[in-house]
Amino acid sequence: MAVAVAAIVFLTSWGGREFAWDSPVILGLVAAALVAGAAFVFAEKRAAEPIMPLHLFRKRNFNLVTFGGLCAAVAMFGVIAYMPSYIQMVTGLSATGAGLLMVPMSAGITITSLSTGALASRTGRYKWMPIATCFGLALGLYLLSTLRPDSPIWLIGVYLFILGAGNGFGFQIIMLIAQNTFPITEVGTATAANNFFRQIGAALGSAVVGTMYTTRLMALLTQRLASHPAAPPDLDPTSLTPGVVHHLPEAVRSAVVSSYNEALTPVFLLIVPLMILAGVALFFIEEKPLALTNAVPTEAEPVSHRCPEPQPALEDVS
Repeated sequence: MAVAVAAIVFLTSWGGREFAWDSPVILGLVAAALVAGAAFVFAEKRAAEPIMPLHLFRKRNFNLVTFGGLCAAVAMFGVIAYMPSYIQMVTGLSATGAGLLMVPMSAGITITSLSTGALASRTGRYKWMPIATCFGLALGLYLLSTLRPDSPIWLIGVYLFILGAGNGFGFQIIMLIAQNTFPITEVGTATAANNFFRQIGAALGSAVVGTMYTTRLMALLTQRLASHPAAPPDLDPTSLTPGVVHHLPEAVRSAVVSSYNEALTPVFLLIVPLMILAGVALFFIEEKPLALTNAVPTEAEPVSHRCPEPQPALEDVS
């Protein structure tokens, strides 16, 4: 499994950027992912105690929320990984300022995750929550894709709050549904498997968004800086930092800022259909009653502290 996942991450990171999609390296990674994945399934079917029991995937609810969680991780980590650098380059904020501007997203996650968790416990109704997560993330991604270099900073914070609030609706509920699908003896295994696929989604989100973003960015910067008469001849697109961009001539700085904006925001829009697909899939969740653990454990027998009665001594046999 580790080999298959690593091959997929390298494939999505290098494909189209470091190597052509039809290059031997990329084709080799595809083959490695397929062979390693097949070997993992073969081994798990025959293992006495498998790492990831394949019978988990016979449950519809588990498959649906695992897919939904993976897609949500792709969206969230695609934003988390590259939005701070976008904020620094486009708005001119410092690294600290960019970090503070990401706080509304964390606040949105906290507010909705706490409220929906309490609501699910009280009402027992939870099916709509992961669906709301997917469509909330789709809305947040769409709003981020509409940002422009002259968008006010407060608007970026509002859009990030909406994105975080959308993610918070099902942040804990997706895990709860996975756990609620299995008996108590398999809850740990189901939790670990669901978390594993979320981590895969996080890695894929960072890799895929990073590949599309940097490929487009380098193409735009190379084209615009090479043809701009005011651009310094020794300006290297790969060595741009917020400080360097800030001290460029206004016309050149505007070209750089617009390149960053046009490279990242369309990528967010491309993830929107994935979130809509996940939201539609989650409509097929079967809303089962939440498992309760209110039974009082049986009390142990009280331990007697009395000394044992002395046993009569055996008489000597003459």
